[in-house]
Amino acid sequence: MFEHAAVKMVNTRAANVAAVVLLSIASVFAQTAPQQSPAPVSLAKAVGEIKSLSGTSLTLAADDGKTESIALPENVRVVRIAPGATDLKNATPITVEDLQKGDRVLVQGKASDDGKSMIAVRVVVMKQSDVAAKQQQEKDDWQKRGIGGLVGEVDPAAGTVTIAVTTLAGSKKVLVQTTKKTIIRRYSPNSVKFDDAKPSKLADIHAGDQLRARGNKNAEGTEFAAEEVVSGSFRNIAGTITAVNTADNSLTVMDLLTKKQVVVNVAPDSQLRKLPQMMAQRIAMRLKGQTPEGQPPAGAAPANTAAASPSGSAAPGAPGGAGGYGGGAARSGGGDLQQMLTRLPAVTVNDFQKGDAVILVSTEGADSAVTAITLVGGVEPILTAAPAGRQAMVLSPWSLGGGGAEGPTQ
Repeated sequence: MFEHAAVKMVNTRAANVAAVVLLSIASVFAQTAPQQSPAPVSLAKAVGEIKSLSGTSLTLAADDGKTESIALPENVRVVRIAPGATDLKNATPITVEDLQKGDRVLVQGKASDDGKSMIAVRVVVMKQSDVAAKQQQEKDDWQKRGIGGLVGEVDPAAGTVTIAVTTLAGSKKVLVQTTKKTIIRRYSPNSVKFDDAKPSKLADIHAGDQLRARGNKNAEGTEFAAEEVVSGSFRNIAGTITAVNTADNSLTVMDLLTKKQVVVNVAPDSQLRKLPQMMAQRIAMRLKGQTPEGQPPAGAAPANTAAASPSGSAAPGAPGGAGGYGGGAARSGGGDLQQMLTRLPAVTVNDFQKGDAVILVSTEGADSAVTAITLVGGVEPILTAAPAGRQAMVLSPWSLGGGGAEGPTQ
């Protein structure tokens, strides 16, 4: 449920462009510098983003938090590489004038004694436009070839994970198959950013976790060959707002299950939406096993199936996705709530008030405070229709991306 979240992915940011950029630049330089008339070992190195440019110098916002002034002498070597490159074979020589604010760079040169400035010898550049294009490409791929659901079983020896994938029409099990080449990441406990997902292994995934994968499914949709997997343990909450704090961008919610107050912090990557009344009523009727006309759809799951398992899904915009609560997929009983949500206009903390009913997926956080991944209002009909303790499950799984899950949101 991030906006890369497969949404603004997995992000999607379902592709961790920022991390890839950093690793790629360092890897490229380390592997190729010795073949490019290497500079003395005493030369310093800095990686970061160009903050500003002025004539023959630039200000670098380094990834270690420091700000450095970089002098660009006339003989400095500047090359441009594509995101994800592993060598300089296809690097393109450019000039200092081609550098722009926001570009990612690896600089090597002679550092000053105080470490606050450097005279550059080499600059390896990833253009901001190239990074954005790569990020969008991976986000689109998570949307087209993504799947998500609630983890049921994990078999590290066989390299498989079984997930429950649920749409508004019902639930089915899908076997996610991994190989030694599959990239496996896991979300940090208190972060909603795909960029913060850490390298992991299959054994770290447990029953009850939420998982998204990118790859290819078989014709029957029962097996999925994963190229990349991201998982996490998240908290589902359904309740009523008891306080709105616009100053610190948070809401206090009375959890209907625990009967305790929870402070819900809203981060820049959090996805906030409000369901139109008609959409909420349609979802509630699906949870009861009814069509809007009051008749159970053919092949529909039992009344409480959709609430009992998180909604697994392809990412928003993926083939077969619902275009909205009135879309064909929703009318036929197959709509994906995550796809519907991402098509709704974003709202802010200011759009909620005391007494509003909400359901949300959040980081694990503490007992009394969490950070929202996705928070949805206008859900009174859903809370009435879903079994106690299962209301918030309607939101699962998060999508990556974006702004946070992009995917895996970049």
